[in-house]
Amino acid sequence: MKVLTLALLFSLPVVPWSQQKPPRQLSTAITKHAKSGRWYFAASGHAVYCYGPVMTLPRANGDLQKVATFCRDGSAVVPLKD
Repeated sequence: MKVLTLALLFSLPVVPWSQQKPPRQLSTAITKHAKSGRWYFAASGHAVYCYGPVMTLPRANGDLQKVATFCRDGSAVVPLKD
């Protein structure tokens, strides 16, 4: 009986419990450029952190609007408060 129990124990696969992989860090454009951005005051009244340049774009009525580009919230263009 003991021989049968030992044979059964030795035939089971060994699972390494102590080896755990470290958590993966996804590299995105946001994490790569985290140090090169700047805070802006959006026209909506919120602060936004953007990486791209500030551009001046024409509005539908002909006026010009300053916008920040490539912001951390995923927006490509955010209108700025003058």
